Amino acid sequence: MIKASHLHPAVLSAYRLLLSALLLAPFYFRNLKKYRNESMARHLRVVLPPALGLALHFITWTQGAQWTHAANATLIVCMVPVVMPFLLYFMVGEVISRAELLGTLVALGGAAWLSAADFSVSRQSWWGDVTCFVSMLLFSYYLAQGRVNRGFPSIWLYLVPLYAVAGLICLVIALFMADPFRPQPPREYLLVLGQALVPTILGHSIYNYAMKHVRGQVVSIVNLFQFLFAGALAYYFFGEVPRSAFYVAGALVVAGAIVAIRAIATTRVGKRELDEMATTTPEA
Repeated sequence: MIKASHLHPAVLSAYRLLLSALLLAPFYFRNLKKYRNESMARHLRVVLPPALGLALHFITWTQGAQWTHAANATLIVCMVPVVMPFLLYFMVGEVISRAELLGTLVALGGAAWLSAADFSVSRQSWWGDVTCFVSMLLFSYYLAQGRVNRGFPSIWLYLVPLYAVAGLICLVIALFMADPFRPQPPREYLLVLGQALVPTILGHSIYNYAMKHVRGQVVSIVNLFQFLFAGALAYYFFGEVPRSAFYVAGALVVAGAIVAIRAIATTRVGKRELDEMATTTPEA
């Protein structure tokens, strides 16, 4: 949908974020009444850092992907699991486990395999590569902030102000780069609606919900599944038949995710058994 739109990246980002906040607003106000100790002023203050990261990520990713090769952009955005352990350690003190490290290496091997054949560095695409790399760092920071702010009593109290503030930041930036209030063809508004409903309300909301309940490195590994869905959609809508490397890469990403998730499941089962032993056997 980003590829099909002709809107300026800042305008497109502002539209999809503000529309997402508007559509989710009823959930926010319902939860604000439920949790009477919460205040809108605190929410707006807390979400400012991740909102800034999300706004700049949307703009730079849309622009960078247009300036470089698809393989370059794919490989760069798949570097999130490399950056995430450092952010999680310094921001929340979360240390990556051996299983998560193994899963990360396997999954990254799949992403590298997918992009290696088509990856190229040229003077024309260099700025696009740099822009995508900066966008990847912003995305990683924004995701890690979801882990930092996992103490919100409701995910809607975090998401709606996040989308609203990020959308306003994009709108302010758009004022200096384009005309965000110029009427657009109905087709553009439909594309904005689609981006608000699917990748934002569904996709990014699930990201943040997962960061609230699951270890951050596992979320960053599973995030690599993006290219599998993108490949399936590209085949359905554009008739782009995936190369053989796509299936090898997909298998490696799935394997890496399974390794990391099974480690968490094993840890939780072990902890539950210890808790049961503690309740039945005082010596335990």
